[in-house]
Amino acid sequence: MIPRAVLFAAAAFSALAGAASAQTEVGEVVVTGAPYAVSLDSATTSVEILRREALDERPPGGLGDMLSGLAGVRSTFFGPGASRPVIRGLSGPRVLVLSNGLGQVDASSLSPDHAVATDPQEAERIEVLRGPSALAYGGSAIGGVVNILDGRIPDRRVETPGGRLLISRSSVDDGALISGNFRAGVGALAVTVDAMRRESDDYKVPTFPESRRQLAAEGEPWPGHVASRVENSSTQMESYGAGASLVGEQGHFGLSVKHTQSLYGVPGHGHDEDAAGGAADGVSIDLEQTRYDLRGERRMELGPFDTVRLAAGYADYTHAEIEGGAVGTRFLSEGMEGRLELIQPARGGWQGAVGLQGLSRDFEAEGDEAFVPPNTTREGGLFTLQRFDGDHWGVEGGLRLERHTLASAGPDRGFTGFSGSVGGFVRPRDGWFFSLSGSRSERAPAQDELLAEGPHPATRAYERGDPGLDSEVSWSLDFTTHYVAGVIDVDAHAFMVRYEGFIDLRPTGLNDAESGLPIHRYVQTDAAFHGLELEGSARVWVAGDRSLTLETSGDYVRGETDLGPPARIPPWSAAVRAVFEAGWLTGTAEVRRVGGQDRVADFELGTDGHTEVNLGLVLRPLKDKGFKAFVDVRNLTDTEAREHASFLKDIAPLPGRNLRVGVGYRF
Repeated sequence: MIPRAVLFAAAAFSALAGAASAQTEVGEVVVTGAPYAVSLDSATTSVEILRREALDERPPGGLGDMLSGLAGVRSTFFGPGASRPVIRGLSGPRVLVLSNGLGQVDASSLSPDHAVATDPQEAERIEVLRGPSALAYGGSAIGGVVNILDGRIPDRRVETPGGRLLISRSSVDDGALISGNFRAGVGALAVTVDAMRRESDDYKVPTFPESRRQLAAEGEPWPGHVASRVENSSTQMESYGAGASLVGEQGHFGLSVKHTQSLYGVPGHGHDEDAAGGAADGVSIDLEQTRYDLRGERRMELGPFDTVRLAAGYADYTHAEIEGGAVGTRFLSEGMEGRLELIQPARGGWQGAVGLQGLSRDFEAEGDEAFVPPNTTREGGLFTLQRFDGDHWGVEGGLRLERHTLASAGPDRGFTGFSGSVGGFVRPRDGWFFSLSGSRSERAPAQDELLAEGPHPATRAYERGDPGLDSEVSWSLDFTTHYVAGVIDVDAHAFMVRYEGFIDLRPTGLNDAESGLPIHRYVQTDAAFHGLELEGSARVWVAGDRSLTLETSGDYVRGETDLGPPARIPPWSAAVRAVFEAGWLTGTAEVRRVGGQDRVADFELGTDGHTEVNLGLVLRPLKDKGFKAFVDVRNLTDTEAREHASFLKDIAPLPGRNLRVGVGYRF
């Protein structure tokens, strides 16, 4: 059943939309999803864009934590050092994290305690595509795509030097952040440099770290709301990079390099856990990656195409899990990925592209927790995307043929996948946009799903893969509504997805004799997901340079398999925000409610609902509007909050009250 709060938000903004004037605004262009330009208010997929201003004012953290709270998005939260986004209840190998359109070549999809090798503070912009995006990016995008765009390779001339700087401090974890970039140019040559560093201590929580439900299951009393810290949750991360590009009238070509290093504690990740759920032996992860990228675009006549676009990246990644001062397990990933896209000129409302994508990656794990053997992944894909926009109506569709192979010490596996989509949209009057699209997507099994065999303390399970797994096939239907008119902006999405051969990690009811961990096995079953997302805003008062805008958002997802509910499906959420602007001052107040989740998988505990209050203030007191100072208070009431999508929900609550202050300057 869809929660009343989400339904109320939808009804409220439908009423506001009906009363608004019909003045359509020009939509922002979406970079991710298709090689050609599609405006945000004409996108048939569910897209969210986080711009640099919003990234400045969000608390520093991993990618999942930074995006959590967007409609339909949660976090795998494994402490402040590691998190990946959960989109519409899906995570891991079903959500693809990109850096400028190319894969990360890290180990973050293998385990929730492995961090993404790109920090959100490197980004100039982050785009989130919710739902299948497998046509342009392959089967790993069957659940969604997060694309981190850093601008490190300039695509236009830099006439005047410029850049940005951000410095902040936070109270909940004694955290500090500094990040910035600088760009300059001489004629056709444009160069950039950037760097960031963030560090924090163990973070504070308003309650005993272990949940009441888990203590009750263990037959232990709950000590109550005793203020505490989550042990072994400190972080230290830094990255620095540079890029250069030659920019001409017909295009550009550039190169970049980036180095990332991170050392972070992993709460609850140890072989001998204490009664509070912390790791007695204090496991930490030392991560390092060096990455090289090239990108270019050339406008030229080439048969039916007028633009050629090329992107390629190579990365060398390693991380060591350190326990008791010694390295216990090392994960190594080295690989490259490339894309070539041929783009058709827009003619009579028709636009399209044909593309090739290739990937090669070598993976190896050594040590006590090497539960996946060494393997090599090769992937190649051919795709086309086409769209006709006739102003009042249009159609779009695409096809992708993909070959995926996995070589290891055991039998090699190969998968040939076919994906396709088709959709239509109408604009019955100014400001209104409706679309209905369907897709069929295939995903080859990931390396751990096929090859895992061993204890995995991060998931508290002995994981056992199945080398005989088949490809996972999804059939999805998405309905989208955009409404932009005058002071009103509404974006709503409803979706249904059916999976054939859904790959799920399920408990067997048995324990491994050596490790004592419960044995979980990857199995295939049929599954179905459905849900909705809503975002809306209305400027309800304007007086000169002062205004008040009300915003709302909400989401809901429900999953079911033939074996019961999947694990860690997020509960519904709804939020209401008020934004007051008065020239040099912007104030924000938000109340966000996250429901409880008692519809759980076997051997999974439920989660109580919680309400958070967040306040923010941004000041631009100088004539130079590039300078700003900000104050942000998260979880004002110091409420106990647990992320149901996290493996750590019963031993590591989300941070308590946090005061963050900072300054930023863009020049």
